[in-house]
Amino acid sequence: MARKQFHLFDAFGVELEYMIVNAETLDVAPVTDRVLHEVAGAYESEIELGELAWSNELALHVIELKTNGPAESLDSLAGHFQSHVGRINELLRPMGARLMPTAMHPWMDPDRELKLWPHEYNPIYETYNRIFDCRGHGWSNLQSVHLNLPFADDVEFGRLHAAIRLLMPILPALFASSPIADKKVTGFADYRMEVYRSNSRRVPLVAGTVIPEPVFTKADYEQQIFQPMYDAIAPHDSHGVLQHEWLNARGAIARFTRGAIEIRVIDIQECPAADIAILEGVVAVLKALVEERWISYAAQCTWGEAPLARIFLDVVRDAERAVVQDTGYLAALGLRARPIEAGAAWGQLLESVAPELTDRAKELLGQIVSRGTLASRIARAVGPAPDKAAITATYRQLASCLGENSLFIA
Repeated sequence: MARKQFHLFDAFGVELEYMIVNAETLDVAPVTDRVLHEVAGAYESEIELGELAWSNELALHVIELKTNGPAESLDSLAGHFQSHVGRINELLRPMGARLMPTAMHPWMDPDRELKLWPHEYNPIYETYNRIFDCRGHGWSNLQSVHLNLPFADDVEFGRLHAAIRLLMPILPALFASSPIADKKVTGFADYRMEVYRSNSRRVPLVAGTVIPEPVFTKADYEQQIFQPMYDAIAPHDSHGVLQHEWLNARGAIARFTRGAIEIRVIDIQECPAADIAILEGVVAVLKALVEERWISYAAQCTWGEAPLARIFLDVVRDAERAVVQDTGYLAALGLRARPIEAGAAWGQLLESVAPELTDRAKELLGQIVSRGTLASRIARAVGPAPDKAAITATYRQLASCLGENSLFIA
């Protein structure tokens, strides 16, 4: 059956990843296969449950919830995701486990605790593990939100890709949620992205600079991104197991087989309400860029990855407190003050697109901008040199926020 064609912003694909942890200790609990088996009666890699589907990830302690096909609106998704969070927690209770949010586990030891998904698609994961050694944080200890946005043809792909590339450098200033790893404050608000960007260093072309190259047609994408990446991985992958578009580990990847661009740099928050509010804000700003509200499409296409990557790395480290100095970049986003902290930049952007947001999104985004990213709220809660007890207490509260669909207030 032919895939239904969607135009820009006609539909949305959303994926939320959560870690499963021991309900008492909060240590990782590698039981995703047991959860899926409990529902499907077999070790399935994906099960469809009405408006959402559940699936596995590379690590056995991570479960993904995603829209079961494109959703025509973001409005109702927070409720759907929260309902399924509750259902999974009910299944986990007899196993002595629960779901926990945020983009990284605060004390998981990947070298010792990683267990790969052992069932269907295991050859893919084993190939990744053989080539890249998936025991590092950048493979086995990270949870994200993926946002899939459709395009119908080359013209729409180019406009969407240009807009996403331009906005990507300041995205962590809105959603960073991974300040802690190895039982310590890392110095990076978005440590997930810091480790993610180097997880493919054995074959650097797999991730590039995370910011995608400035290519705006399918033919150019295949020539400049896909083929060099496939050529680079081939000596390590003689059976061609990874020769697919999903090998691409940039922060936004073209999924031509589904007619969408998948944004992958978003840290998961403490609850679905926060995730969906942030996605509403991101989509509204992307629409403004596609409509050339502040800068022409032709001008958007002139931005190479290097200047965007420099801003991105600053924001990965400092999130909303990162100071954006590049006046050309600020002008491209229609920002009045310069230089400006990235959090204040988001305040201005969200104010400019406020008429396009739901009341609930405006309320939650207002709190996030005023209180700081989840990473900053976590860091304030644990203090600069926390012991494990302080970290555990904070992440227990975060798990409660997930169960209640409420913001974490430090």
